[in-house]
Amino acid sequence: MLRHQINDEVHLELLETRHAEELYRLTDRNRDRLREWLPWLNGTRGMEDSEAFIRTSLQHFANANGGNFGVFYRGQMAGCIGLHNIDWGNRKTSIGYWLGADFQRRGIMTLACGAILDYVFGELELNRAEIRAAEFNARSRAIPERLGFTNEGKIRQAEWLYDHYVDHVVYGMLRDEWLQRRKEGQH
Repeated sequence: MLRHQINDEVHLELLETRHAEELYRLTDRNRDRLREWLPWLNGTRGMEDSEAFIRTSLQHFANANGGNFGVFYRGQMAGCIGLHNIDWGNRKTSIGYWLGADFQRRGIMTLACGAILDYVFGELELNRAEIRAAEFNARSRAIPERLGFTNEGKIRQAEWLYDHYVDHVVYGMLRDEWLQRRKEGQH
C-alpha cells in the first residue's frame, strides 16, 4: 500500500523523504502534547531526524517488516500510523499512531486504523493485530475500543517515558473478527 484514499477528506500515504519537512513541522507543533505519551520526542530535534526516521521506515517496508504512513486530512499531514515488527511466523503485527491536536475529534484516526486493518488482514493476510496504549491515554484507547478490539489486559510498567514508567493496555483484533465486523457493516 503506497497510497490509500479512505474518503473525500482522508487518505494514507507511505512516508517518503519528501514528507520529512511536513512531518517534522507537525511533530514540533505538537511536541509538548505528544511528549506526554510518546517516548521518541527528545530524539526528534530537526528535520534530519524526521528524514532518518522515514529512511528507516522505508527500509522496514522494503523488508516486509512494517512501515509508517502519513495520515492526511484535506491534503494536509495530520499524523502518522504504522505497522511495527511484522511477525510473519505467527502472522501478527502491532499498530501505532499519533495525530496532531488540530485534527483530533474528527474520526480521522479511527478511519485510518480501519484502513490499516483492511490492509493487514486483506493484502498481508496476517491473523492478528495489536494496539497498545498507555493506561491513562483515553483518546488513544478509544480507537481500538471503537473498532471492536478485545481488551486483553494490562502490562505493568511497559514503557519508560522520560522520567517515569507507564502501564499499557493491550488490545487485540483477529482476522476473522475483523472480516466478520466488515461483513456486518460495523466498520
